[in-house]
Amino acid sequence: MLVLHRLLLAAPVAELVDATDLKSVGRKAVPVRFRPGAPQLVMSPLVVKNLTVYRGERAILSRVSFELDAGRVMIVTGPNGAGKTTLLRTLCGLVEPEDGQLCWRAVPCSFRDPQYHLELAYLGHDAPLKMDLTGRENLRGLVGLRRVIGPSDVAMALREMQADSFADRAVRTLSAGQRRRIAFAALGLMGATLWVLDEPITNLDGAGEALVQTALSRHLSGGGMLLAATHQPLGLDPLRCDSLALGAARS
Repeated sequence: MLVLHRLLLAAPVAELVDATDLKSVGRKAVPVRFRPGAPQLVMSPLVVKNLTVYRGERAILSRVSFELDAGRVMIVTGPNGAGKTTLLRTLCGLVEPEDGQLCWRAVPCSFRDPQYHLELAYLGHDAPLKMDLTGRENLRGLVGLRRVIGPSDVAMALREMQADSFADRAVRTLSAGQRRRIAFAALGLMGATLWVLDEPITNLDGAGEALVQTALSRHLSGGGMLLAATHQPLGLDPLRCDSLALGAARS
C-alpha cells in the first residue's frame, strides 16, 4: 500500500493462513481448515469481522463487521468521534486493533499484509504533498514509489482533474482545493483496487466535487472498490452504494 497521507514504506509482515475463516484467540489467528466435500462459499473481496479498537480504556470501535464487493462503495457515516477515521486507519494498518479479522480476496490476512497493501491506497483529510515540490513533481514521487509511470501518464492524470494549469507551481502556493485535485490525480495513477478515503470532497468547490465524482464513478465502473467516510453526499449511483453507520461518539 502507498498511503496518500503518510508513506508506509515498511510494515510488519504477517503469515498468511490457508483457511476460509479465522477464530480469534486473544490476538492469535487460529486457522479453520477446509472440510473435504464441504461446499465453498463465494466471498466478497473485502470481508471485515468483529473489528474492535481501543484507545486507552475506551472502545472506539466494537465488533464492527462488513463486506465490500467489486464495483461498490461502502459509505461510513456517524457523528464526530464515532470512530470513522479510526476505522479507515485500522484497515490501512496504521492503527493496531484489539480484535477482528480481515479477509482479502478470500484469504485471511493481517491488516498489514503486503499482498493486501499492494492493492490499497489511502487518502486522508490532508493532501499528502511535499510543500516545496510542484504538483507534477509530487505525482512523479508519490506514484513512482509504487509503479513505473511516464510524463504522459502524469500529464493525463493532471488533465483529468483539471490541475494541469497549476501543476508546475510549488504546492505551498496552491489552495487547499487545488492540492486536493493534485492528490486525486496521484490516486488515479496508483493502480490500486481499494481506495480508502476520509472526507474525499473536503475543500473542493462545485467544479472540483464534480471532477472527483467522475473519478470515483470511473474507478467503480472499472471494478474498483471504495471505502469512504464522509458527512457529504458523494453523488454516486445509489445502486452501487452501501452504508455503514457507526454509533454515537465515545466520551
